[in-house]
Amino acid sequence: MKKSVIPVGVLASGNGSNLQALIDACESGSTSAKIAVVISDKGDAHALKRAEKHRIPNFHLDRKAFDSRRTYEGRIVEILRQHKVELVCLAGYMKIVGETILGAFKDRVMNIHPALLPSFPGPDGQKQAFDYGVKIAGCTVHFVDAKVDHGPIICQAALPVMDDDTLETLKARILGKEHEIYPKAVALFADNRLKIEGRRVYILPKKVLP
Repeated sequence: MKKSVIPVGVLASGNGSNLQALIDACESGSTSAKIAVVISDKGDAHALKRAEKHRIPNFHLDRKAFDSRRTYEGRIVEILRQHKVELVCLAGYMKIVGETILGAFKDRVMNIHPALLPSFPGPDGQKQAFDYGVKIAGCTVHFVDAKVDHGPIICQAALPVMDDDTLETLKARILGKEHEIYPKAVALFADNRLKIEGRRVYILPKKVLP
């Protein structure tokens, strides 16, 4: 029996390297998901060019063109629903996701953060960790809730901070880990293997198809 493939919508603001990691995973068949649409608040975001290259529908929505965050997010929800999206992934999306999106996709919005939450939330998580002098850094995939970088954690990856690391080399190594764990989190969701209970996300056993 062929597994169904869930449509994923991606919100991105910049280069879109995590978007590319998700696209590559979907195209390789390593996850039962497909990128159905990409939306950016920045018209010059390279993420849009990545989507175009892979013939993925993509949209630029300028927040300034809308009279409120509610109407802006309402339009995002319309586009996501038009493309039958079941999971929303934030990939370097530099806006706080509000109740309009979260209400429409309850427990179905994921984010990747470049630090080991709950430590160092907010922007520049890598710099915060580096400046603090941590010995272990990493990244976190979590479900999104009303607070910034706060929702239940799905998975994390850790790596040692080397004595000769600079901020830039640390960022690059963390980014490599992001590209590994984000597709894995999406694959778990697509296979219906994630169960949320309070702040915990349980990974269910893999089902064996007949």
